[in-house]
Amino acid sequence: MNATNNAPALPYAGIRVIEFTHMVMGPTCGMLLADLGAEVIKIEPPGGDSTRNLRGSGAGFFPMFNRNKKSVVLDLKTAAGQEAARRLIDGADIVSENFKAGVMEKLGLDYARLKQRNPRLIYVSHKGFLPGPYEHRTALDEVVQMMGGLAYMTGRPGDPLRAGTSVNDIMGGMFGAIGAMAALAQREQTGAGSEVQSALFENNVFLVGQHMLQAAITGRSVAPMPSRVSAWAIYDVFTVRDGEQIFLAVVSDKQWDIFCRALGLSELHGDPRLATNNGRVEAREWLMPQLRALLAAHSAAELGALFEANGLPFAPITKPEQLLQDPHLLATGGLAPIALGDGRETLAPLLPFTLDGARPGVRLQPPQAGEHTAQLLREAGYSDAEIAALQP
Repeated sequence: MNATNNAPALPYAGIRVIEFTHMVMGPTCGMLLADLGAEVIKIEPPGGDSTRNLRGSGAGFFPMFNRNKKSVVLDLKTAAGQEAARRLIDGADIVSENFKAGVMEKLGLDYARLKQRNPRLIYVSHKGFLPGPYEHRTALDEVVQMMGGLAYMTGRPGDPLRAGTSVNDIMGGMFGAIGAMAALAQREQTGAGSEVQSALFENNVFLVGQHMLQAAITGRSVAPMPSRVSAWAIYDVFTVRDGEQIFLAVVSDKQWDIFCRALGLSELHGDPRLATNNGRVEAREWLMPQLRALLAAHSAAELGALFEANGLPFAPITKPEQLLQDPHLLATGGLAPIALGDGRETLAPLLPFTLDGARPGVRLQPPQAGEHTAQLLREAGYSDAEIAALQP
């Protein structure tokens, strides 16, 4: 998907971002800004970002979070590489980094020094923890999920479980981008740049804040999601005909009436103990086995069609790869072609919002390592001979 000449300008067109990032958190911040029109320049080490070569659950990191970016390869272990980075930053609005504490200082690329050269610079750091007693710990998404209550809430009692995607890395990158946007707005007022910090642990705490307040309000320890007392009686995954599964929900008295009529459950419909949602919650111990037995004779497709026709909440149990053929995503343009490093093409989800009815699209495919080095260093004033000398 490419921008057309008559397409409206994206909101951050004209903003230049230099990012020193890898894995997920930092690249997510850059991808959001890039999708919204910023020129995002990814500084990679000789040989390219190691994220490019991850396998297993990390195989999708690079193509997912590095679209709409340009790539410059610099050896930041050398004085010449560091100076080239500073030259690029001189013309930038935002620097984004997610290295361990102290790395950028050792490279001479920390905010304190860079703002002396570029007072309007906005500097976004993505860390494990905000400054405080934990700031020197090594953090991973799984680490903060365990210590931040999310794994406890996701798993069964006594079996903490990491959420099924990089929730803190992705959301931490989103908050880094939101902080950068706020700093850009502040710069319009003050003329000066500022430092933004986003952190995995604090992000995770924000995610479980509703449960922290639940405990404060109720005075009781919060139960993990699989064993919680649901606010609704019917809010479960049901195993139905041929062993298929489907999530079904009935979350109001009106929906209970519709549900019973649609499935011909006249006996349950007329039971006064089940007339209200709270009554159905209290009756779950005997009600749910009956419902499971009654629904087991139906196929998942049949139940899905019935629930959709009657405006009742339902969901098929979907694997991530099945979303590549999802009819809604395909019909609404929610997926865009992405080129993989080995030359193959697949689809990737776009940002989950529209601007004037359109999803911000893919203008640049994930770059090859160093694809834009010569062009961008030439724009920064380097001669061809100097550019050649910088290459490892």
